Amino acid sequence: MTFIKPFFYSFIPAILWWLFVLVLLCTPGEDLPKLGSWTELVNFDKIIHIFIFGLMAYLFMKPIAQKVISQNSKKKIFLKITIAIALWGLTTEFIQDFWIEGRSFDLWDFAADSIGAFAVFVLSKRLF
Repeated sequence: MTFIKPFFYSFIPAILWWLFVLVLLCTPGEDLPKLGSWTELVNFDKIIHIFIFGLMAYLFMKPIAQKVISQNSKKKIFLKITIAIALWGLTTEFIQDFWIEGRSFDLWDFAADSIGAFAVFVLSKRLF
């Protein structure tokens, strides 16, 4: 007897990553490690945002890429995932601004979040 895992299970890595990122973004400012002044010169914070939201997009797109559906359908779903992740980035900025001590709204963080998600969307044809 073979066990076929439900499709939902393939999203577990993406959901766990989403939760991990949520915890990171909801960590009070004074609890975050200080990286040093050199990181400000290269906007290291923005690179981190691009990476974590790009990885989130990848992890949510991967199970869809493995489904047997048309390329056009996959592209539409990938675009919806991309937009949802970009909007989640915007939402986290408001969460930080209104509810997390020592954190504030940063439009450039939202831009970096969106760039990460859209970069994976653009690369999705090669990635998948």
